[in-house]
Amino acid sequence: MLRSMYSGVSGMKGFQTKLDVIGNNIANVNTTGFKSSRVMFKDILSQTSSGASAPDATTTAGQNAKQVGLGVSVSSIDTLHLPGSAMTTNNPTDLRINGDGFFLVKMNDAQEVPYLTRAGDFHVDANRNLVTSDGFFVGDAGGDPITLADNVTSFSISQDGTIVQQLDDGTVDNGTQIGIARVTNPEGLEKIGGSLYRTTVNSNIDALEPGVANSEGRGAIIAGQLEMSNVDLTGEFTEMIVAQRGFQANSRIITTSDEVLQEVVNLKR
Repeated sequence: MLRSMYSGVSGMKGFQTKLDVIGNNIANVNTTGFKSSRVMFKDILSQTSSGASAPDATTTAGQNAKQVGLGVSVSSIDTLHLPGSAMTTNNPTDLRINGDGFFLVKMNDAQEVPYLTRAGDFHVDANRNLVTSDGFFVGDAGGDPITLADNVTSFSISQDGTIVQQLDDGTVDNGTQIGIARVTNPEGLEKIGGSLYRTTVNSNIDALEPGVANSEGRGAIIAGQLEMSNVDLTGEFTEMIVAQRGFQANSRIITTSDEVLQEVVNLKR
């Protein structure tokens, strides 16, 4: 009975975590470049009351082990790096990566390892720097900040990230390219807020490969579009119902075990 209570508690904790993740997914259903998460469970080590025995050729049949499970725990919380839907904005500084890769952004020049993002809602600040909504510098193929020319009458961005700048003297400057980084294990990246990711030892920091778009497995850059959240509301609401019912069922296990224990206590009266 005590084992059933502890199993119920572990189930409630697990489904509470699942509800937390689902709630965060639903809250970010309209967040640019957001990648949804999911919770995976695993059973806890079972208590064995008797082990398995081998059959005897003449007298005894084989017997299976007798085990009682001790509950559930969270095995992983995965980030699903699946592409989100495209939203056309026709804004020249709104960029979408059509394929694999991440934009490189830095807080300042002193930051050695850039942050990564799939949110391409960029802007041009007063110093003509290409920046994120939070003021982080967007990097080129080498990770250095991108600055537009002061005498640009117009500019466009091609699929390989080349910024084609039309200067006021009639010449064209196309010497700057927006950088795209490949990551060995995107699920190993750490979310740090602001639609940013930070590399970790499991995403393989040493294998962070900045380069140009539309080359060596990196996706193409589509200007005038944004990648929206990949959250599937239908699936999230379904999983929310499952988590809610699972939480209720596990709470019922606890109350039932408590009632049985109460009956045992009452036997002494």
